[in-house]
Amino acid sequence: MIWTVERLGRKGDGVAVGTGGRALAALTLPGEVIEGEAEDGRIASPRIVTPAPERVRPPCPHYRACGGCALMHGSEAFVKAWKVGVVTQALRAQGLSAPIAGVHVSPPRSRRRAVLSGRRTKKGALLGFHARASEVIVDIADCHVLRPAIQSALPLLRRLVAAGASRAGELSLTVTDTPAGLDVAVAGGKPMEPGLFQTLSALADEGDLARLSWDGQSITRRPPALPMGRAQVVPPPGGFLQATAEGEAALLAALRDMLRGAGRVLDLFAGCGTFTLPLAEAAEVHAVEGLAAPLQALDAAARRSPGLRRITTEIRDLARRPLLPDELAYDAIVIDPPRAGAEAQARELARSGVGRLAWVSCDPVTFARDARILAEGGLALTRLFVVDQFRWSPHVETAAEFRRR
Repeated sequence: MIWTVERLGRKGDGVAVGTGGRALAALTLPGEVIEGEAEDGRIASPRIVTPAPERVRPPCPHYRACGGCALMHGSEAFVKAWKVGVVTQALRAQGLSAPIAGVHVSPPRSRRRAVLSGRRTKKGALLGFHARASEVIVDIADCHVLRPAIQSALPLLRRLVAAGASRAGELSLTVTDTPAGLDVAVAGGKPMEPGLFQTLSALADEGDLARLSWDGQSITRRPPALPMGRAQVVPPPGGFLQATAEGEAALLAALRDMLRGAGRVLDLFAGCGTFTLPLAEAAEVHAVEGLAAPLQALDAAARRSPGLRRITTEIRDLARRPLLPDELAYDAIVIDPPRAGAEAQARELARSGVGRLAWVSCDPVTFARDARILAEGGLALTRLFVVDQFRWSPHVETAAEFRRR
């Protein structure tokens, strides 16, 4: 059956139209004519009949099978424009618009943090990412998004999987490249009995890992500290971090510009201090986060960092118990919620008297929903920065400035 791809869906698959209706087709581009049979709304192996001018040859040998990337077959200009379009279309659906003040795209091989999947096999182990729409692990040898330090450690990480995975289970390995060495947090492994501890310790020594955490038990050879402004933060094992140093720098530069001159800043969903600590170089900051471990890391880093303004912290579940208007009396507010957004907190912000707000988001749809709530409460969306840290994937982040009318 012949189909024409009319656009890309939010996850980067082509939306194809044919005599049989509509179907999703991976690895296609708008305007392409393709051939294939649809099953359950998907064309599993589309054949390109007429390629789009934006089509390029993917540099990765794993691309057709691996689900880690979805857009490597599109030119850089196309992917950049598409991601900006995803953001602007989500806002348009909520009746909003904003000027794009800047677009950042992180370079190839710049991911300093990645979550890999591993499974033990009869011959050794598989380590990589899941195949598209599948639980099958694609074993990777050369990844074009990972930093070289993570790439070169793949054989050692594969040996970790072979040593500590059960035959029935799958391991999750959160790997972070730090100046002190790799920080590896493994979840789903076999119990840490003495023999396994000895094996893992030997592998950590052989690979010169800074820290190896095994379902909460850590073997720390050096503190895996990361710079956040002047401060050095040792994040909790597997803790959230911005995916690339370049993307983090782009987000921070945008926030500093938005918050210039603010003396007292509130940082909501602060994590381990990605924005709190650099902003405290110029302002007093109150950091609110739902988990204790990241705030403990933030506090420890602040105590070790002379020259910062006053930092206070608060553990609070902002989804269940958002800060109320009388608690939001700050010169400016930063918020960086999870993918689900922060609808409850947005409603309280809309009711408050806050005049300046910087909103960082990793999901355009939930961001647009929350932005509409703010707009209805008198906070105008004045400008927007688009940050692409997850190169060749459908994910995109934004940093938005709101000002009270």
